Amino acid sequence: MAAMVTDRLVNAGLYRSLSPRIAAALDYVSLSDFSKMPDGRHDVDQDRVFALVQRYNSKPLAEGRWEAHRKYIDLQVVLSGVEQIGYVSIDQLSAEPYDAERDLMWLAGTTGQWITVPAGHFMLLWPGDAHMPSIAAGPPQPVMKVVVKVAV
Repeated sequence: MAAMVTDRLVNAGLYRSLSPRIAAALDYVSLSDFSKMPDGRHDVDQDRVFALVQRYNSKPLAEGRWEAHRKYIDLQVVLSGVEQIGYVSIDQLSAEPYDAERDLMWLAGTTGQWITVPAGHFMLLWPGDAHMPSIAAGPPQPVMKVVVKVAV
């Protein structure tokens, strides 16, 4: 199984060879002006690659939840602000039933590592990578992020 990747967006080209769909997601993020896009879903390649533009305030750790997916890889790109994203293998957490329609599994546990993701950085999370996004790195602050869903 692959492991989470985190890097600066300027290095996105290094990861294009992982798959054609990951390349399409990275190209889309690198070439788009998200400041002019409304929040919500934006199709790149129908259900195979699509982007979710999000604007929110980061939240305290106590409000976070572990999540994982089976059908999609997450490319999470912080466009403005900074947040922490927790990361751990799903086999180290206890899982609630998988929701196939939403491709979402909630998990519980306290283990994991925390990655600070500032503007211009991304995380690539595979099925099997539990993650807890949107956590404040210090006081809560406004964040703009795009999550590109890449079908496996």
